[in-house]
Amino acid sequence: MRPLEPPPRPGLLLSFDFDGTMHHPGDTPSVHPSLFEQIRAMRRHHDAVWGINTGRSMNHVIEGLIESRFPFVPDWVVAREREIWFPNKFGRWIGKEDWNKACLKDHKRLFRKTRKLLKTVRREIEERTGATWIEQPGDPAALRATTNEEMDWIVERIRSHAVSQPLLHWQRNTIWLRFSHRDYHKGSALQELGRHYGITTAAIFAIGDSHNDHDMLMPAVAGRIACPANAVDPIKEQIISHNGFVSPSPNSRGCVEALRHFYKPNNQTNG
Repeated sequence: MRPLEPPPRPGLLLSFDFDGTMHHPGDTPSVHPSLFEQIRAMRRHHDAVWGINTGRSMNHVIEGLIESRFPFVPDWVVAREREIWFPNKFGRWIGKEDWNKACLKDHKRLFRKTRKLLKTVRREIEERTGATWIEQPGDPAALRATTNEEMDWIVERIRSHAVSQPLLHWQRNTIWLRFSHRDYHKGSALQELGRHYGITTAAIFAIGDSHNDHDMLMPAVAGRIACPANAVDPIKEQIISHNGFVSPSPNSRGCVEALRHFYKPNNQTNG
């Protein structure tokens, strides 16, 4: 797989969450072909560059592209809600060195500084809930709750503990949660991509369905924001409050409807 032929000068930047937004394993196919056709049309008519902005690791993204039979790869990927990757001409994925190095350095420093606090949080969660604490390379502090309601309670407890550490943040996707640095998330990574491509906020589109999409679905980050019909209620409320578009259809069909809502094939200035 290769990316589409690059535009002479990018005019729009399109950001899609993957699981639950662009991709849904219960659908057949998991990504509706109309979305790929719409992305091709956006390239032709608006010189759009597009990418996947996800909590998945880069290896997990590649697996998803293969399993879903993508006809072409994204122009960029934000993995683990913070790392930026680009495909090269040989089909390999290359990290954005300056951003990813700073991201790694800041996270290592943060986790050293908050080690005792995270131990306290872990002890309370394991004593009072059925959630599972997860440690893995690159993500030394994460967890999986048993229900969304349990995760709601956990988030409130984390919030009270984290008052003393303003740089400590977290990214939640339903029953999953990953601790992270406050300055690195889907929104800040998307802003960095805007700088990379020379694209203003007004010409950025973002769509997502879950809590960890909050930071990229903000007017300060993307001039056009949307969510599919299956989005969680807090995301729908956020989209509505900022005059975004809540699609009547779920998943990839919702993505197509959102793009057609904001951008017309022959309107080059609707950024």
